[in-house]
Amino acid sequence: MTILGVHVPAAFSLLIWALIWEIVGQMEVVFIFPPFSGVLIALWQMIQEPFFHRAAIISLKAFSYGMAIAVSGGVALGVLMGRVPAADKLLGMWVNIFASAPLSSLVPVIMLLFGLGQTTIIVTVVLFAIWIITLDTRAGIMHVSPSLTEMADSFGARRWQLYTKILLFAALPEILAGIRMGLIRAVKGVVIGQLLVSVIAFGRLFAIYSRNFHLEEFWALALILFAFALGLSALIGILEQKVEYYAGVRG
Repeated sequence: MTILGVHVPAAFSLLIWALIWEIVGQMEVVFIFPPFSGVLIALWQMIQEPFFHRAAIISLKAFSYGMAIAVSGGVALGVLMGRVPAADKLLGMWVNIFASAPLSSLVPVIMLLFGLGQTTIIVTVVLFAIWIITLDTRAGIMHVSPSLTEMADSFGARRWQLYTKILLFAALPEILAGIRMGLIRAVKGVVIGQLLVSVIAFGRLFAIYSRNFHLEEFWALALILFAFALGLSALIGILEQKVEYYAGVRG
């Protein structure tokens, strides 16, 4: 970010927004925005409470299990669609529909199928994350240079070696981009699942804070989730930069 010709770190914009938030909160212009300082105090108090620790563990488990399934399933499905034209034609429309559909409307259906519990939340996380991973993996596989597969054939590579040692590595930049977008959607899936299914963990806390107008605690919890999602996204982004080499060998 450049201001008046001077390079300013992007994080400086966060300080500007925090200052604006504090001013708006102190002026009580909009009641749903308490002072930012009050939110930080609530955040510090919240992270020390046992109920927050329990909610964090439940949510982290659902997120981890769901993302593991979404990554493995999304990559496998994307590779299948990228390599098999018939599968791409058969599944492409449905994957795009689910990728753009309002998936929160499907949560009650998932609840009927899997009941009121952690399984439903995990399935919700998978549905929120898997489609974007599938589409990005498909794009990466389809952009792999044919010369790489021809080279593998000429050296007598087995099929599993072609996929694990050539195609997946060549498509790694797009796969990581899909995972980065998928994990952000997965965080949203965790909260929506907990809110709509059985109101547990972070979903329960959001419901309590919003019903009782505990806005400092509400925004403190929102900041924690934003920081978690953006932090993971930043880590994946760093990994993406490390593997940009593989994108160059496909041209």
